Amino acid sequence: MSAAQQTIHVGGEWRAAVSGATREIIDPVDATVFAVVSEGDVADTDDAVAAARAAFDDGSWPRTPAADRAALLRRVAGLLERDRERIGALESRDAGKTLEEGRVDVDCVRDAFLYFADLLAAESGGRVVDAGSDAIHSVVVHEPVGVCALITPWNYPLLQASWKIAPALAAGNTFVVKPSEITPLTTVVLVELLMEAGLPLGAANIVTGPGATVGARLAEHPDVDLVSFTGGLVSGVKVAKAAAEGVKKVALELGGKNPNVVFADACATDEGFDTAVDQALNAAFIHSGQVCSAGSRLIVEESVRERFVTELARRAERIRLGRGTDEGVECGPLVSAAQLAKTEDFVASALKEGAVLRAGGEKPEGPGFFYRPTVLDHCHRDMRVIREEVFGPVLTVETFTTEDEAVALANDTEYGLAGGVWSADTARARRVAARLRHGTVWINDFHPYLPQAEWGGFGKSGTGRELGPTGLAEYRESKHVYENLAPRPVRWFAG
Repeated sequence: MSAAQQTIHVGGEWRAAVSGATREIIDPVDATVFAVVSEGDVADTDDAVAAARAAFDDGSWPRTPAADRAALLRRVAGLLERDRERIGALESRDAGKTLEEGRVDVDCVRDAFLYFADLLAAESGGRVVDAGSDAIHSVVVHEPVGVCALITPWNYPLLQASWKIAPALAAGNTFVVKPSEITPLTTVVLVELLMEAGLPLGAANIVTGPGATVGARLAEHPDVDLVSFTGGLVSGVKVAKAAAEGVKKVALELGGKNPNVVFADACATDEGFDTAVDQALNAAFIHSGQVCSAGSRLIVEESVRERFVTELARRAERIRLGRGTDEGVECGPLVSAAQLAKTEDFVASALKEGAVLRAGGEKPEGPGFFYRPTVLDHCHRDMRVIREEVFGPVLTVETFTTEDEAVALANDTEYGLAGGVWSADTARARRVAARLRHGTVWINDFHPYLPQAEWGGFGKSGTGRELGPTGLAEYRESKHVYENLAPRPVRWFAG
């Protein structure tokens, strides 16, 4: 068994799957095999949970002082910076994104570890509660939840893993991480860096394998105390149901159908028009639209609709596709043949329901899972492509004439992860942003996030939050310690 296949890490040891099964990792650019990983199952998952349980109950990490935990997170950040090029290139090849996107992902992962290290360093010994008496010392302290099951998606494998691993470790937990079986490689590397940084054995465990076995077992396992899942709605519901049997803490991030609302006044100048069009392209087509917060629903004021969509379509047709590490490439392929087929099906159904194709709408000639950035005009809320998450390079266009109509369209979704508002009128932009039922709202921008600001959604976009102080709180239990400094008989009962 080659080292490349030993991608399961249990109790400090790299090993193959108990069954000996492996999985080929496919390069989405040319559909060739470029790596082989262990294909874990229930037996491997049980071993990993047992190791995490022992490390939490009897190991040193949960009892490590906060300053020392913060120091380890900073060492991990330093290792990420050291290996930026190597990891960024691996992320590019595994997920199909451009090399620059892979590099940016590594930078964001580094920033997440640094943020949670700083958050720990800034904390005190607990929140003192005024009990109304000098004889009472009352404090609320925060303790780790325990063993955390961390299940991550295929589109941002390294980034999404860090959003869970960094706060889980900061809080003093141990964990088992299950990366997507499609893109597991950089998560394996991250666990290697945790070991190099000096994390105690058993605190970090990884099982590479499918969601139907490994993910399902993690969600239901009686020795798991918390499940954090990022992925699709259907799988998220299954995870929540399985976790409910054990009354576990659950955090879910389940994607979105995100509106990008453009008012005509945002396009009143040439610079404003150029910026709004450029940002609409970024919102929809970064990483081939395989982004949970992708601005896949363009909702543009009717008076500028034709000019806006014409220019948008012209630029979309010129987006350069190819391998992410090649010079000049702006957009990579979809991650898999299944995702390509799904995207093709969505476009076909939209055209059948009356959408007008303005750009793209086809797979270019050649190997791999590429799909041209696609603009669908004259869409309406009854279309499947408007209601469901495509997770591909498909932008739909809807129009409005009044502010109330714009808000109604933007909120007309079961999801509520993110949205954007474009207007030169600051009061209007803030007014509309306040009315949008989405976890993140950008005004005159789209996509940036801050590790110090919470991330998560309303409605079927999930429960709980990642990042920010709340992202750390997800991995903690609050305990109230009430100390009577001058105890005396109560005399409640006469005796």
